[in-house]
Amino acid sequence: METKLGGWTPYVTPIPAEDLEVFKKALQGLVGVNYAPLAVAKQLVSGMNYRFFCNAQAVYPGAANEAAIVQIYKPLTGDPHITSITRV
Repeated sequence: METKLGGWTPYVTPIPAEDLEVFKKALQGLVGVNYAPLAVAKQLVSGMNYRFFCNAQAVYPGAANEAAIVQIYKPLTGDPHITSITRV
């Protein structure tokens, strides 16, 4: 799928392996909630923005599942990082 500068792609599933690696690296060390990515959309900027549609579950017994969008920015050089997490 072609990514246009500044425009978001449609959400895709399954998530490509290289996008999953970005997700894992950005969430490394995050505690309290487990996020399981289900689909991803991307935006080409000076680097790459990612929106991962996720199943989110707090890490305590009986916690309910919720949907969340985890937004990540991966600069041209350096590590990806979370820019926002929004419950939907």
